[in-house]
Amino acid sequence: MNELAGRFEAERPRLRAVAYRMLGSLSEADDAVQEAWLRLSRSDADAIDNLDGWLTTVVARVSLNMLRSRAARREQPMDLQMPDPIVDRADGPTPEHEALLADGVGLALFVVLDKLSPAERLAFVLHDMFALPYEEIAPIVDRSPDAARQLASRARRRVQSAPTPDGEVSAQREVIDAFLAAAREGDFEGLVAVLDPDVVLRADRGPVPARVPREIQGAEAVASQALMYARLDLEHRHALVNGAAGIVTLRDGEPFAVMSATVRGGKIVEMDFFADPERLPTLDLTILEG
Repeated sequence: MNELAGRFEAERPRLRAVAYRMLGSLSEADDAVQEAWLRLSRSDADAIDNLDGWLTTVVARVSLNMLRSRAARREQPMDLQMPDPIVDRADGPTPEHEALLADGVGLALFVVLDKLSPAERLAFVLHDMFALPYEEIAPIVDRSPDAARQLASRARRRVQSAPTPDGEVSAQREVIDAFLAAAREGDFEGLVAVLDPDVVLRADRGPVPARVPREIQGAEAVASQALMYARLDLEHRHALVNGAAGIVTLRDGEPFAVMSATVRGGKIVEMDFFADPERLPTLDLTILEG
């Protein structure tokens, strides 16, 4: 059993990455991985020819069932719910987070993934992100290999609509700093200058009644929103949010929000604010202390 546990632990980072891409929730991803271990411990491991593939299939099936259950309950049908952001120091991610964030899994990508059907999401994640052949994906979604290929193809077309950020984090941070400086100075024109005309701002404030829309589009509307928040006494700390330049804001020393911006062509095209008061305290932000 000790040898089996060791082999499982070696696979845990990859399995957690599969589940996180499927679910967008770190706690649910951990639950899916733990379920895989429980099933493995009750199985005849000697009869499993390909342990890596077997574990991936189990985690994928468990994640798929979670997604389907979530869709059946129609959780927050009118609200925006963001994935759990992965927050690191501005100078680079931890080795643990690097495994979760391979393939550029930014918050903007999750917005698109959340619009896919559970089967489309699974086919895309397993094939395009983890290189599983369609022959192995097909039985998980109860489809033929050709049908699984079609699921991934449909998902791929939608994923391609997600904006591709500028590659250099330092360049992203310069634009974000210019945005924050203009907001502090009350410079409306300066804010508009660093925003794409069709910029989209999304905010996940959790189940609390929203005083403002959860999604705002357009440079002038987003600039007006930024000026409103600039009146709050917030402390800003640079961070990496899902591998991209971002900000963690504090109010009275406590986390207030996690902000990620997608910068393309030197302008902000998308902004995502994670400010769910119930989920925010569950994030591990201790890495930003000091």
